[in-house]
Amino acid sequence: MQSSSQPVEQARAEYEAHQRDCRQCRADAAPCPVAKHLRRVHNNLARAARPRPTGRAAS
Repeated sequence: MQSSSQPVEQARAEYEAHQRDCRQCRADAAPCPVAKHLRRVHNNLARAARPRPTGRAAS
C-alpha cells in the first residue's frame, strides 16, 4: 500500500524532470502547457493528501 505522500512526491519529481528536460521550458524560462498540467496534477494530489477539517465547532 502506498503512503499518501508517495504520489505527491512522484508528481513533483515528474514536474521537476520535465522542467529540466523540456526545451521550451528551458528556453522561455516559463512553463509550457505540459509543465502547467504536471504542476496542476501535483497540486491536486497535494490538496487531496491534506487532512480535511471536520467542520464541527469546538464546544
